[in-house]
Amino acid sequence: MNPILREAFNKEMKIAKELYLTQNWDEAFSHLEIAHILGQRNAIPHTINHWWMLKIGICKKDRKEIIGQVIRLLVAGIGSLLGRTPIGNTGGANLGILTPLPLTNEVAKIFIKANLQIK
Repeated sequence: MNPILREAFNKEMKIAKELYLTQNWDEAFSHLEIAHILGQRNAIPHTINHWWMLKIGICKKDRKEIIGQVIRLLVAGIGSLLGRTPIGNTGGANLGILTPLPLTNEVAKIFIKANLQIK
């Protein structure tokens, strides 16, 4: 994983985990969504991210999120390895697995700093 993306991914995951421990699941999920965009091109971070999304779905008793994350856990690593991850997809069950989204300016700057294509 690109070191700049790894640093940004780890930062967002750390914040998400801290918020998870305080049961601030909605805010934690928001940070997981950012981490998802940053890590989805790499199988292990991508899969770890979906695991944490599943954990929040379980805590919230959100059946749609639970089912969506189980499906994503089955295909996340494969999608990353095959290069089939749509840029900007935030990883939640509220989106199709292959739905691309525009990047926020903040996230786009991270990709540019990492000298990576954002399309």
